[in-house]
Amino acid sequence: MKTQKGFTLVELMIVVVIVGILASIGIPAYGDYVQRGKLTEAMTELAGMRVKLEQYYQDNRTYVGGCAAGTVAPLPSGTKYFTYTCPVLSASAFTVTATGIEAQGMDGFVYTIDQSNTKQTTDAPTGWGTMPVNCWISKKGETC
Repeated sequence: MKTQKGFTLVELMIVVVIVGILASIGIPAYGDYVQRGKLTEAMTELAGMRVKLEQYYQDNRTYVGGCAAGTVAPLPSGTKYFTYTCPVLSASAFTVTATGIEAQGMDGFVYTIDQSNTKQTTDAPTGWGTMPVNCWISKKGETC
């Protein structure tokens, strides 16, 4: 009597199907987690900018001139996933905006913060919720 060694073609195909099913579930979920991890850059930098601009205001009694190099509130540098701007700088108000960089897979994300600590998601890719939302959305389908 001979003993068999190895796998049959049917057994091998069943394993391939199971691995394919697991990969079809796991890979998109992993991509979402990676994207959510990149969002923390914007949230951290915007919160830091708010503190720096408040310090600038305490020193100068205006927000005008903030967000400039050489001040206590320069725009973040060396960031990887977002670009930062200060579209509103007046004597009594500011808005700092973080816009996702397309080449880094963050296209469509736009977050803002202002002098009242109003955090807003003004734009996000399809499936992330209805915009604008008065908070920073950090995952798909999230509501404030």
